[in-house]
Amino acid sequence: MRDYFKLLKFVRPYYGLFAIAIVCMGFSAVFDGVSLAMIVPLADKVLTNKKIIIPAKLPALLSGLVDKINNTPPEVLLGYMVVSVLVLFFLKGVFGFFQSYFMSDIGQRVVRDIKAKLYARIQSLSLNYFTHKRGGELMSRITNDVKLVENAVSYGSTDLIYQSLQVVIFAVVIFFIYFKMALVSLIFVPLISFPIIRVGKVLRKLSKRSQEKIADTNSLLYETIMGARIVKAFNMEEYEITKFNRVNTDYYKLSMKSIKRTLLLNPSTEFLGCIAGVLVFFWGGREVIAGKLSFGVFGLFLGALLSLIRPFKKLSQVNALNQQAMAASERIHEVLETEPSVKEPLLPKKLTGFKQSIRFSGIWFSYADTQILKGIDLEVDYGQMMAIVGPSGTGKSTLVDLIPRFYDPQKGSVSIDGVDVREFDLKSLRNQIGIVNQETILFNDTIKANIAYGKPEASVKEIEEAARKAHAHDFISQCPQGYDTMIGDRGVKISGGERQRIAIARALLKNAPILILDEATSQLDSTSERIVQEALDSLVSGRTVFVIAHRLSTVRNASRIVVLDKGIIVEQGTHNQLLEKKGLYKRLYDAQEIQ
Repeated sequence: MRDYFKLLKFVRPYYGLFAIAIVCMGFSAVFDGVSLAMIVPLADKVLTNKKIIIPAKLPALLSGLVDKINNTPPEVLLGYMVVSVLVLFFLKGVFGFFQSYFMSDIGQRVVRDIKAKLYARIQSLSLNYFTHKRGGELMSRITNDVKLVENAVSYGSTDLIYQSLQVVIFAVVIFFIYFKMALVSLIFVPLISFPIIRVGKVLRKLSKRSQEKIADTNSLLYETIMGARIVKAFNMEEYEITKFNRVNTDYYKLSMKSIKRTLLLNPSTEFLGCIAGVLVFFWGGREVIAGKLSFGVFGLFLGALLSLIRPFKKLSQVNALNQQAMAASERIHEVLETEPSVKEPLLPKKLTGFKQSIRFSGIWFSYADTQILKGIDLEVDYGQMMAIVGPSGTGKSTLVDLIPRFYDPQKGSVSIDGVDVREFDLKSLRNQIGIVNQETILFNDTIKANIAYGKPEASVKEIEEAARKAHAHDFISQCPQGYDTMIGDRGVKISGGERQRIAIARALLKNAPILILDEATSQLDSTSERIVQEALDSLVSGRTVFVIAHRLSTVRNASRIVVLDKGIIVEQGTHNQLLEKKGLYKRLYDAQEIQ
């Protein structure tokens, strides 16, 4: 029950609307009971012209109503009933519409809110969270899991309240008419409830496993669609199809287990209800024959009792639906309750620029159990262009990722002008940093929007100027719609070199005093690389630039070159100084020259 109330927390902002919907459900359920009660005057008075006989002692109001009906001529009563039935069903339809509309509205609002909260939370999480989670799994949380919660709120809550009200109303009717017979009949309620509760627990476990399989499917789809070129290049279509079919089949098996258990509830509850109905029919039939009960009243009792079966069946389905939703809610709350590892300081400082240096002091950093950086001490003066080189996997990108606080070191600190970056407001810190990543990330938008991504208020003139500096203006001008050309998902409609130049233009437009170039020229041909390198060299004035490069020829003009190996600094100096040392840098440089 605690988990269910946790699920209903999503409805809290709409309790007012929820209350109105419940009122509508109450009226609709009452009209259901009243319309069923029409059996009594119809059977006893209109069709057979006999008196209504109820064994229970009636309140004065109801006793007077029964007497009035008994003394009304059948043909007159029939006219009243025709009008009453029309009014009842009209009102029932009106309240039924509004209850469904309001609950559907609440469900859609909850979906909107959960998606917004999930997306905002995902955006607020640190990068290390994404190294442990698959993209398809997070997509599944926002799509499939949220849909299950919507079903529980829109349909599950509606049926839970409405069917429960019907159970109460019909139970009151049968107890009011014949207490002993009702008591015997409702002995079967615990027998009906047991399989509902038992199956519900199993369904919750199966639902959680099913949602995990959906996440696996989404991840597999995302990977193979994004990696379509590699799949085809290596003739791995059959392998990927087999892998997908295996995951797809696992999901099918789990789904069928859930379906089988859900479907078993209907006939089992129906059969138990049928046993109760047969016993009542035998007992009540004898009472009617003995004249202790009128046929119409017995018909109402039997109808109300049989009407209890439908709500119980519905409630069994609601339980299954809610168990699935609670499993989904657990997965949603897992994301919502995750705290970013890189947190805003309690009393943040604003970084508006810097004048002296960026210092790495005693930096130790590891991913899980793998130590990446080991006691790094390094100071970079304002206006310097520092290159970081070394073999793959030595922590070059990780080191510069500590500046914008994509990660925090386990030991040591990164400071700007003597202030630990952990003391700065994250937004102001990252506003001072322009980045061109090794993997070029562009969005399915126009070229203009991609260049202006870090500065959406930029004018067309500013965007074009940044593109010219990155030597991207010429190819952009030749595109069908120029700067308004859509570049497709991840920039698939343009070449790798063009994508890289747009990314460089994006960093240039931001005009940040700190510039991080992580393999920024890796996708350019020789001519473009030379031209862009000249543009980058001109940017060093007034900026502090970190360049990560495998091609050592691109960093010969750096103010200082730091050589990393196995997480430690093994050499540093200018290009010529490092060649004279004849250490790791010279070996790497000579190997590239030979190539």
